[in-house]
Amino acid sequence: MENKTFNKAIVRRLLGYALADRKKLSVALGFLLLASLTDVAGPWLIQHFIDNNIAKDHFPADELAMLAVAYLGLMVATALFRYLQAMRFNEIAIGVVQTIRKQLFGRILNQPLSAFDYVPSGTLISRITNDTESIKDFYVHVIGSVLKNITLIIAMLTVMSLISWRLTLVVLVLLPAVVAVMVVYQRRSSGAYRQMRDLLADINASMSESIQGMSLVQLMRQEEAFYRQFSVLTGNHLQAQIGVTKLNGFLLRPLIDFLSGVALLSLVALFGVSGLELIGVGVLYAFISYLGRVSEPLIELTQQLSLLQQALVASERIFGFIDAAQQQYGDDNHPLASGQLACNGVGFSYDGKQNVLGQIDINLPHRGFLALVGHTGSGKSTLASLLMGFYPATEGEVRLDGRPLSSLSQDVLRSGIAMVQQDPHVLSDSVRENITLGRTVAGSHAESDALCWQALEAVGLAEQIRRFDGGLDMRLGSGGANLSAGQKQLLALARVLVAKPRILILDEATANIDSGTERHIQQALGRLRQDMSIVVIAHRLSTIVDADEILVLSHGEVLERGDHNGLLTAQGHYWQMYQLQQAGEQLHRLETEGCSAS
Repeated sequence: MENKTFNKAIVRRLLGYALADRKKLSVALGFLLLASLTDVAGPWLIQHFIDNNIAKDHFPADELAMLAVAYLGLMVATALFRYLQAMRFNEIAIGVVQTIRKQLFGRILNQPLSAFDYVPSGTLISRITNDTESIKDFYVHVIGSVLKNITLIIAMLTVMSLISWRLTLVVLVLLPAVVAVMVVYQRRSSGAYRQMRDLLADINASMSESIQGMSLVQLMRQEEAFYRQFSVLTGNHLQAQIGVTKLNGFLLRPLIDFLSGVALLSLVALFGVSGLELIGVGVLYAFISYLGRVSEPLIELTQQLSLLQQALVASERIFGFIDAAQQQYGDDNHPLASGQLACNGVGFSYDGKQNVLGQIDINLPHRGFLALVGHTGSGKSTLASLLMGFYPATEGEVRLDGRPLSSLSQDVLRSGIAMVQQDPHVLSDSVRENITLGRTVAGSHAESDALCWQALEAVGLAEQIRRFDGGLDMRLGSGGANLSAGQKQLLALARVLVAKPRILILDEATANIDSGTERHIQQALGRLRQDMSIVVIAHRLSTIVDADEILVLSHGEVLERGDHNGLLTAQGHYWQMYQLQQAGEQLHRLETEGCSAS
């Protein structure tokens, strides 16, 4: 009962989109009504011709000509009105699907990052593409077909009752049986279609992950394993489709055809008992014709139940995303006046059970330089995500410019603090678009390009971009395929610099660059500190020797804190890390010199 109520709620919600444009819907319904009336008038004309002309052997030329013209006119009018009705319903459907698709994508863009932690990208793509197409079928085929066929059935039953109410009662016996078949089908097919949709989403997710990780798949020689995994998913999807096909083949057309045959035999039997005196050959012809026309809409209605079930399952998934909680921002619209950053007893847990961070205290003044170091899994990147507002702190408070981070509006937060990640995303677009990301960074095109070049100069990437054909117009390959890992990080830093944030976070952003570029970045950071505060998550300790404060994290706790010289003097965990790196670099230099000498 609960699932049934939920389905009704979804149907009402889907219909609400179509009712938004009542004028367009009214026009479509008008054409639908006209098409139904002209359609049912044809057998009535034939019945009139049989009973008043053939039975009486009366064939006046003018009357026959009028009947012929009227019948042809009705056929043309029916075809025209059907076309106009179909066009209007398709126009409504396409408009609704466009609205839902944009609404869904907009809601996905504003989901908290935690919503994407365990959802494969292929699943999201399936929602936006396949599921919305199912909703389109709902409007084009289900709604249009249901309205058309119900209107047609009502019109035919009305005409049939006017011709002979006795024969109409025989036909009406068919309707409750058809309704019973439809109810049974709806209950049996709901779970099957949901399973089929889930498997299709899994197939899309598997394809997306395999393509994104193609280099890893081929490197580890796992082509066969991924092929087998994909084959199992497609095999399960095939079995689910076969199950649905069997259900359709048993409950839909065969049963309706059987019930129509029973009704036809009943009409013939009643005609044999009553004779021509009560019914008439023309009336019998009309009823046989109408019975065939009634059974076809009934069959079509039951067949649309499969599309209805697919649309309901798809809608459950789509509305689940649309109704999900969005990323929350505050109402404070005053831009950050400084890069002051503070954490007061900040703790965080992803699952609400195990703490990833605990009691983190930070007080970074404007134009300060804070470094976060520690082993893998110590909580460095998680802390950076909290500072960016990607996740809310489980306990404690993060403050920017002396204000709670949770009170800042989206524009203030995203323009005031920026991050360069270790593996930045590069668009398959021009260098210019990868830097500006569609933002208006200056008043004119020339000024915008000047700022782009200025940012590229600041990070040491300008000379390499100038060597590209087209310069800023050079199109980068998928995922920045024609850029090295270090160049991607420099490009990501350049895109941040054109926005001039108050706080800049570098999450291992110098991990994949050579020592020469690293020195250039350090010089750039020194200049940037004149306008902003900097937080650096570093693996290479040589990049943070000038930091005002270094936090050494271990298992989400602050193990040590101080500047570079003070931590070396203490000879604690940081000193050990530094000595190991120095030894590693010395060995690397010796190996390099040995290779050069040989």
